[in-house]
Amino acid sequence: MPTPINERKLANAIRVLSFDAVQKANSGHPGAPMGMADIAEVLWRKFLKHNPADPQWHNRDRFVLSNGHGSMLIYSLLHLTGYDVSVDDLKGFRQLHSKTPGHPELGYTPGVETTTGPLGQGIANAVGFAIAEKTLAAQFNRDGHNIVDHHTYAFLGDGCLMEGISHEVCSLAGTLGLGKLVFFYDDNGISIDGDVEGWFTDDTQARFEAYGWQVISVDGHDTDAITQATEQAIKETTKPSLIICKTTIGAGSPNKQGLAASHGAPLGDDEIALTRDALSWKHAPFELDDEIYEAWDAKAKGDVQQKNWDADFEAYKKAYPELASELLRRLNGELPADFDKQAKDYIQQTQEAGGDVASRKASQNAINTLQPLLPELLGGSADLAGSNLTLFKGAKGIETDSDGNYIYYGVREFGMTAIANGIALHGGFIPYVATFLMFMEYARNAVRMGALMKQRVIHVYTHDSIGLGEDGPTHQPVEQLTSLRTTPNLRTWRPCDATESASAWVEAIKSENNPSALIFSRQGLPHQARDTSQVANIAKGGYVLAKEKGELQAIIIATGSEVGLAMEAHKTLSENGVGVRVVSMPCAEIFMEQDASYREAVLPANIRARVAVEAAHIDYWYKFVGLDGKVIGMTTYGESAPASDLYKEFGITADAVVNAVNSLV
Repeated sequence: MPTPINERKLANAIRVLSFDAVQKANSGHPGAPMGMADIAEVLWRKFLKHNPADPQWHNRDRFVLSNGHGSMLIYSLLHLTGYDVSVDDLKGFRQLHSKTPGHPELGYTPGVETTTGPLGQGIANAVGFAIAEKTLAAQFNRDGHNIVDHHTYAFLGDGCLMEGISHEVCSLAGTLGLGKLVFFYDDNGISIDGDVEGWFTDDTQARFEAYGWQVISVDGHDTDAITQATEQAIKETTKPSLIICKTTIGAGSPNKQGLAASHGAPLGDDEIALTRDALSWKHAPFELDDEIYEAWDAKAKGDVQQKNWDADFEAYKKAYPELASELLRRLNGELPADFDKQAKDYIQQTQEAGGDVASRKASQNAINTLQPLLPELLGGSADLAGSNLTLFKGAKGIETDSDGNYIYYGVREFGMTAIANGIALHGGFIPYVATFLMFMEYARNAVRMGALMKQRVIHVYTHDSIGLGEDGPTHQPVEQLTSLRTTPNLRTWRPCDATESASAWVEAIKSENNPSALIFSRQGLPHQARDTSQVANIAKGGYVLAKEKGELQAIIIATGSEVGLAMEAHKTLSENGVGVRVVSMPCAEIFMEQDASYREAVLPANIRARVAVEAAHIDYWYKFVGLDGKVIGMTTYGESAPASDLYKEFGITADAVVNAVNSLV
């Protein structure tokens, strides 16, 4: 039998590939991959359940590199274990359209589970993975059939723990008892500015023990100790585990290990030569022994693991055929076959029912109707369920019911949103999360990351304008709608009544590759009359709600609560002989995706007399009204007063719309 290869040599393969790729790119972060190489070797060779030949195997363990600047660590691991990541891909590190971008990105590299880089969000995604696994297992596993059964592992550094989101998500993970969640903390004491003792002196062990985690401390370069710690973490099934690994950043570099100099810059040709000598590494850049590849190759082991699961799933299918079919449907992100019909029927019924209602209440009505059709809806709110109206009939919190369908996130807007991204990435659920629109600002970067990854997450934002009233400008959003609408891939809906609210929910659920922001009012909104074609056209993002009488002279564009003002203005102007139409624009992004002929039919280019009205910042709407048009909205922050007084104070009234149209025609 061949002599077992030395584990340190296998770890050194990561170190060498990492610093060679960074050097070739003349850009990157060699320090973390070199420092965490021994930890990675233990986890990936001894514990990680995965199949390089099928990176999307449903029951694989999830691995997240939260300290994503160390991306050459995961690229080296994927290459070594047999994923479709070649030596040429490593040589293309950080180059245009390569499989190996500067930070791990979903969709670029097989085996990368989530896009990381903004520190802390990777561990938040990992918490989402673990929540999804635990909840899905409770919903589908049966005695003798543990079909959903995997761990979630994450690597993290000092920066992840300094970010506030780490407190939000790790606190919740401890409360929820996520026993299959294991974090490896790269405790190297160095960040970009140098020795962290000057700005990060937390007692990390005590901190995580206070959250309810199991905490284990080891030498991060002692493979036996790392192995024992990982085994201990896996045995603990009622608490998440943090393994604190004391490491040396840039380990192996004679002159730069332990220093910030190895964090975010190439080692340099001279130092690389010295490091090769120090590691007794005789090979040229990007060259490895066959024995190294053989020792790292995970394809055969992964194939066996997946085939064993396939056999288990076949037995599960025979015992529980309906459950098996439903699980696969959900894991594959497919909607029920009859969803379209039932959704259309519900939207039409909402239109026929009529009635004035706050759109946040209309949203709750939609959830109550749609959730029984879609058990994969996994809702939650950041301690505002009674205000966001996100609870539905039959809602069960996962903190008390392991097979629940609702998450009480507490006051954790950022953490909540990044966790939801992880839940969506895992599969099996369509997560929705909620807070006030103003507090989207706390979650902003996680909203952006979900859009970057094209994940189907539904963001429910209520209390959408100065219309929330007396709470004042700290709670009254002004610029947030513009921020959301200018986010690529995100679809922002601001419906004007119950029918548009129902349509917004349906379109968000159907939107497989886009997150959606659903913006709802606190105050009651009037129901709008529509024919069948108008109801259908809501899904196109913008449509003619009120037609002109006679020749078209002017167009009023409005969203949400201001559609009611536009309709009042339409009545007055029409009575005075002005040919004006009202265009309701609940989702401008989707409207802009329509073909040119439809957009021209709604907003004829020759009609330059256009007025947009929305109780938000005015600048966004000039793309629709042009320099000749006018926008009625906000240019300042609000005030504390009843809503009716505020609309008058800021000139957002039907009379203002009438006057603006008259001034243009």
